[in-house]
Amino acid sequence: MEGETQFLCGVVEGFYGRPWSMDQRKVLFQWMQCWGLNTYLYGPKDDLKHRLLWREVYSPEEEAQLRTLIAEAQSRGLRFVYALSPGQDIVFSSSCDLTLLKRKLRQVSDLGCQAFAILFDDIDHSMCQADSEAFSSFAHAQVTVTNEIYRFLGEPPVFLFCPTEYCGSLCSPSVSKSPYLQTVGEDLLPNITVIWTGSKVISRKLSVECLAEVGSVLQRPPLIWDNLHANDYDSRRLFLGPFKGREPQLRSHLRGLLLNPNCEFEANYIPLHTLGSWYRTGEEGKDDECEYCPDKALSAALHDWMDELNQPLQAGRQSTRGDQRSSAPSSRCKPADAADSPSALRGTCAVAKLPVFPLNSSSPPPSPTKVKGERSHQPNQLSHQTPGTRPGLPSGGGRGQKAPGRGSCSGKGLLSESQVRLLVGLHFLPHEHGPAAQKLLQDLTWLKSNCHLVGTSNKKSPPQKVDEWRGRSSRFLSLCEDIAQLHCSVVGGANRAVLYDLYPYVWDLRNMALVAKAFICWLDGRVLSDSSTLASWRNCFHWCGKTTGADLLGVDSEPWVFKGGVSGEVQMILPVGNSSELFTHPPPLFPTSRLYNIRPYHSKDKAELYRMVRQLHLRTQGGQGSSAAHPDVVGDRCLGPCLALCPEYSFVLEDELGVCGCVLGVLDVRTFAKRCQASWMPAMRDKYPPRGGNAHPNTQDLLQLMEEDQGEYPDSLLYHFPSQLRLDALPELVDISVSRILLTALLTALKANGSQGVFCEVQPTDRQRLEFLTKLGFLEILRGEARSREGVVLGRLL
Repeated sequence: MEGETQFLCGVVEGFYGRPWSMDQRKVLFQWMQCWGLNTYLYGPKDDLKHRLLWREVYSPEEEAQLRTLIAEAQSRGLRFVYALSPGQDIVFSSSCDLTLLKRKLRQVSDLGCQAFAILFDDIDHSMCQADSEAFSSFAHAQVTVTNEIYRFLGEPPVFLFCPTEYCGSLCSPSVSKSPYLQTVGEDLLPNITVIWTGSKVISRKLSVECLAEVGSVLQRPPLIWDNLHANDYDSRRLFLGPFKGREPQLRSHLRGLLLNPNCEFEANYIPLHTLGSWYRTGEEGKDDECEYCPDKALSAALHDWMDELNQPLQAGRQSTRGDQRSSAPSSRCKPADAADSPSALRGTCAVAKLPVFPLNSSSPPPSPTKVKGERSHQPNQLSHQTPGTRPGLPSGGGRGQKAPGRGSCSGKGLLSESQVRLLVGLHFLPHEHGPAAQKLLQDLTWLKSNCHLVGTSNKKSPPQKVDEWRGRSSRFLSLCEDIAQLHCSVVGGANRAVLYDLYPYVWDLRNMALVAKAFICWLDGRVLSDSSTLASWRNCFHWCGKTTGADLLGVDSEPWVFKGGVSGEVQMILPVGNSSELFTHPPPLFPTSRLYNIRPYHSKDKAELYRMVRQLHLRTQGGQGSSAAHPDVVGDRCLGPCLALCPEYSFVLEDELGVCGCVLGVLDVRTFAKRCQASWMPAMRDKYPPRGGNAHPNTQDLLQLMEEDQGEYPDSLLYHFPSQLRLDALPELVDISVSRILLTALLTALKANGSQGVFCEVQPTDRQRLEFLTKLGFLEILRGEARSREGVVLGRLL
């Protein structure tokens, strides 16, 4: 490899977050060899000895691992570039620091590395007093040290320098007039290549004009450190789209281009596959037939990724089959030698936001690794439960059959091409959504803006407009169901390595789709009309998000201006979109392929809901209670008033086995209490009359409790929190997050119809529920002793 002339094209592992494992890097090298890429730069920000502890040399064990990795890259025809980031605390004028810097790089050189990079990105411009006295400027200090290191290493053919002003937006006052860049261009030795990211940190496009401008100032063509697919700035975004916005003709103005991709290794198949297509196009010529087309490159990458996705790999890419297979999609690629695969540098393990154990095992491990920031919740059932059963339920509970009209999603299956395209379209590029995401956001925005057509007083709405609304609603709901099915297929798929990397993102989008779907279903016939004294469809969306990510971003903004990607934009369209605590929470410890649905309550659900709360009551009573004599009395107390008087604020949670949760709401507690006293309580007294000495004592106790339930709340409470809710779910729910989604669906409906706050009453001994509501922004606002009751009242503003 002639380093002086070859265009450097490949991968830079330079993101913030957990570095890739050694095994993953070996798979990466297979991919790169297969796709014609030639350069790998090692520079993960969270490798302590790369950045924070740059002065420390590698231990003998780390040396052996690094030597193996360098040899592996070179055996596949790849250039291994070792990068060091000393800029956070180096004293440029210190001979001691300079000696330590040389010692570190000499150690790596002795391991077989022949290419290096010194990085001064993302650091403060200020210098200590000693450096200020020794150097005329910050740039002068960096250039002086870099030149000396370059000479010390024998002037290697590939030596890279990353400036502190590494993109146009960081240059002061501009690229062409930056004193910093001018010093770099004039004083840095000519054979040292300067790294550049474009006009922005994450550049939507790279233009010949901008590259020519910076090349003129630097007096050399730059090497692009391309952050197009980097996602370390947003924990809710993933980029599976093709390499785009960089014409192959740019190569004549560049020394090279290295892609800094997603933190999640498995998410980078398409980005790197299409980068290889881009590079090969530039190699093959400039004929029209050879022009790079992102859409064609994406189709080719999808075709190859389909085989990869359906391979039986465990987390860390260990094959579940007896024979070892090549992780690359082509027989041209040399298979990985798993026998000598070392562990990662610094003991890093396979990238995973979930614990590393087989998700298809017969039971969870006894002591799973707790991921930082996650709940210590452990489910009471297996992730892949036998359909038709629910542990802990009495026989005849009505939950032994699959819910009608809803498919099961259990077991291992193959991801279809349409599902993979949906996956990519929902996680496309930082400045651009894929077709599926665009359709999702467009339909949701239109349905929200035109919901008056199907409001509570829509008699004046033209029938064709109502049909149009419901037609678009049907298409939107179908897309939401496809997203839920995609989530199930990813979790139930054979490739567990892909699951571990993609699951948090697919799960987050599934949750957002569940809320949006429930909201759109609820709007039809339930959102209040303009004549209502409480709210209207117009002021409802005064509280909704007024801007989308596309509005905020624009062409010139960095993608982190608006976080969350598609999920974030859907969130901001909802009435409670500004309440981030409702939407940002860690995924469950044990992923489940169970298919969930949240929808508004229908009258046919009453019997199933009554049965569910009766079962919950029996459990709390140890199997003893009044249900045998009066099967409806628990349901009548817990659910009856809301289902009878304000069913429009009731939502049902169901899975493949049927109903497994519900949330009930009251928009205006004062009005509701009056209606209860006027109609509901007399009906209950008629339904459960005293029968002399034969009346069941527990029934009479519950009737007394019904009376107490309708007690008055202080005006000071109802002024700020006029609405009330009640949440019930079976305790063996696999994915605890769906309870949050269920609650969020109700809060969305209450706010849409004008509520400014909601409260609920919880027993002080129910610590799990207290903790659950507190994490969702509920605060204690009233103690039971102030009202002659035992419950604690929690409330949150909307």
